[in-house]
Order: sequence, then C-alpha cells, then structure tokens
Amino acid sequence: MTRALGPILKTLLFTILVPGSVLVLIPSWIMGGFPKPTGGPVTWLGMVTIVAGTAIYFRCAWEFAVRGLGTPAPIAPTKFLVTTALHRYVRNPMYIGVFGVLLGEAALFRAIVLLTYAVFCFAAAYLFVIFYEEPTLQRQFGESYAQYRRSVPRWIPKLHR
Repeated sequence: MTRALGPILKTLLFTILVPGSVLVLIPSWIMGGFPKPTGGPVTWLGMVTIVAGTAIYFRCAWEFAVRGLGTPAPIAPTKFLVTTALHRYVRNPMYIGVFGVLLGEAALFRAIVLLTYAVFCFAAAYLFVIFYEEPTLQRQFGESYAQYRRSVPRWIPKLHR
C-alpha cells in the first residue's frame, strides 16, 4: 500500500482538476450556477445515476493507483495494465462513470444544455480513446493489451466472462 501512496495522491489531484472541472466547474458555468432540484422521479433518477457514476469512477481510480501504480492522467500513466474489477467487463468504465454523472446532472437539473454537454464530452472521450489512448496502451503493453482488447469490449459491458 505504501508503494501506491504516491499514485493515490496524484490520482486525487487529477480527480479534482479534470473530472472535477468536467463534472462540476463547467456544468455550473454553463448553467450559471446549479438550480435547486425540483423533486420527483426524474430528480431521484438523476441522483441515483450521479451516485452510481461517481462510485464507478472512484472504483476505477483506486484500481489505477493501487494495482496499476499510476493515475488516469496521460502524463502519469499506470505501470501495469489494469484488467481487474470493472475493467474485466468493459475497457473504459471510468469514462462510463463520468458520462453517468453528466447524464445524472442533466436529469437532476432537467437541463437539455447539460445533456448536450454530456454528448459532447462522450464524443471527445471516444475520439481520445480511439486516437490516443488505445494506440498508446498498445505500444506500452503490447500483446497483453491486444489480448485484452480482443476479450473485453470498449463501451458496452460484457457481463459474463
């Protein structure tokens, strides 16, 4: 665990700066602040989706720091390929968690502008994965990453292995 302390602290810093900006700062700026939720089933659905997305993100961040001995940040990547926990079912669960939080915020605040922002963020993440992340992981981890790509889907979880 002491070996992972540095990656854990770096992952926390990354989480505050990047997902914190994407999930809190920018949506607040887009909306001119967050309005008070109005209640009802859509509000509850939004809150549940935010909690689930947040849990997914932090579970993956923990795996990156503790098992991969790195961070989600491209400037401080993992030393080991992470294929445990949620990564057994889908290659990009962290992005799915972030997208879930954005969808939850759109529902919670009943904001089409946040739904549009969420779609934009997903498109940006998709392009980042295709053009940067996957080629980089292929170079870094070689055949083990190629095997992982063949057995685990990119976006839609495979619920049985």
